Amino acid sequence: MKKEKKKIKVFYWIFLAFTAIIFFAFIELSKNTLFGWTLALAAFAGYVILEVKVLAGRKFLVRLGAWLGFFALLAAISFISAPPFKNVPAVDVKNPESTSVVSISQGDLTGVYNEDKTVEVYAGIPYAKPPVGELRWKEPQQPEKWSGVKKCDKFAARSAQPDNGEFYNTVAGIIGYNNFKISLNDNYREPMSEDSLYLNIWKPADADENTPVLVFIHGGSLTTGNTSFSEYRGEDLARRGIIVVNFAYRLGVFGYYANEDLAAESPNGTTGNYGLLDQIQALKWVKQNIYAFGGDPEKVTLAGESAGSSSVNALCVSPLAKGLFRYAIGESSGITPKTPFHTFRKYDDAIKTGKQIMAEMKCSDIADMRKLDTAALLKTQYANDSMTVDSYAITEQPYLTYEKKKNNEKALLNGFNSHEANVFNFFQKVDKADYSKAMNEMFGEYGKEVEALYPYNKIPLDYEYPVEAGGEAKGTYDAVLGAAWFAYSHYTWSNYVADEGLPVYEYYFTKDNRSLRANHAGEMPYAYGNLWRHTWLYEAGDYKLSDIMQSYWVNFVKTGNPNGEGLPEWKEFSENTEQVLELGEIGDIKMIANPYNDLYKVIDKYQNSTVK
Repeated sequence: MKKEKKKIKVFYWIFLAFTAIIFFAFIELSKNTLFGWTLALAAFAGYVILEVKVLAGRKFLVRLGAWLGFFALLAAISFISAPPFKNVPAVDVKNPESTSVVSISQGDLTGVYNEDKTVEVYAGIPYAKPPVGELRWKEPQQPEKWSGVKKCDKFAARSAQPDNGEFYNTVAGIIGYNNFKISLNDNYREPMSEDSLYLNIWKPADADENTPVLVFIHGGSLTTGNTSFSEYRGEDLARRGIIVVNFAYRLGVFGYYANEDLAAESPNGTTGNYGLLDQIQALKWVKQNIYAFGGDPEKVTLAGESAGSSSVNALCVSPLAKGLFRYAIGESSGITPKTPFHTFRKYDDAIKTGKQIMAEMKCSDIADMRKLDTAALLKTQYANDSMTVDSYAITEQPYLTYEKKKNNEKALLNGFNSHEANVFNFFQKVDKADYSKAMNEMFGEYGKEVEALYPYNKIPLDYEYPVEAGGEAKGTYDAVLGAAWFAYSHYTWSNYVADEGLPVYEYYFTKDNRSLRANHAGEMPYAYGNLWRHTWLYEAGDYKLSDIMQSYWVNFVKTGNPNGEGLPEWKEFSENTEQVLELGEIGDIKMIANPYNDLYKVIDKYQNSTVK
């Protein structure tokens, strides 16, 4: 009997220790404040004393009640010590020095210097009037002026979007980026709001005039994303002599909702592309104001990744964006296929979804929809992750504009990564039968041709994660989906622009690392110079590759040609339309055959069949 009691007691203390580990891990991953840690330590210490002094030898129900009360206390501690909302600082410097006053069309403002004072950062500059109240689902309006000097030292709130909480976000970052680090400086939450139309500028401290400008559009399936994300920041590129701008735009139901009544009330007859119209407004702001920061409004290059790249592609065919930029950089997405695989939908489909949302929200008209609060609209079950032909911002299927050679870019740098689709399919197991069914659904009558080129077991699953569902066909499935969803759009985009006799440069990113590897968005920290923000994830070869990629990107922004002294030669796409520049291991950066050349020919046949 004594042995049994001793075993129970040991188990009891092990369980308490396990509970402590789990709880402290939870509040750390949830970014709870130090106040929460203090309360939790006191709670566990108090419970140990209670157990030793009071509960030992008491009946089971008494101890059970004590446990339940203790768990309720931990829940309360978690709640009251939740991280506060706080705008993200523009630079990672305590008490940064302010810049001199800059005067723009809206008023005077100041920014802050980075740590070594080589770059000035201006964050949270409004480029349009807040699209709230009666301005919800209307074209962006001119920003309001202000008096005095506006302090632009923090990023504005991110655009309204679904949010799973800090614990989920941190765990997702661990799985995707492996970028978790215990810190005392991140115990806060970034606010979000419909009032989010603000932009950020990184400029060389010595820039005075005629500096080329890179305007970057973030990704996130047109439903998520924020401009403060470390991989999007432009500090390192600014050190290399260009100005970098990024901005928020309306997302999801706020950015891509479509309704016939909204089209009727619009002076331009538009609906469904509010996020795209925000992007055009941001470009107009840059055209009008970037000179005040030393930028040349005639030397603007537009760049984007994922849905941001699709947005760049859309701006290349939008008549409203003509003359607002000269070169384009597209990373891992586009809408040039005759029937884009994602980020684009037919106008009738957009209107249908809009009606479903109105019914879902139990609203009878747009006036009722505008009365709904932000949180209510974010709960919609219907996806608003696609642009459409609204006959204003986009006047026809994008490929038709390219066939007419009426697109806006004068040079193109674009490309894709070797493992684009993997992160989208973690939880899907794919065996032989699943693979065959998927190919039939994706390519119709040409599915069998795809299977002949890519048998289910042709490509091993070489990127595995704890949440990877696997399956005998998973590696091949990921490769084919990556080619169709992402790489194929760059094949068509490159061909259209090259047919015009314009410079085109296409890349294939394959570099492995301890972070995102060569998955979707894996090239971002390399091209934009942000490896140093997560030093423990990268090695010397990564930094060398990043230096090369930054040089390519900056040269392209300056001249429309990425090549330069000391860099591996990047041949124009028109010289060999079946080759791309592999960006991988140092010493092995060279032109290679596009790995999907044969598959593209089958996808061409499928795409042509969709417009017969």
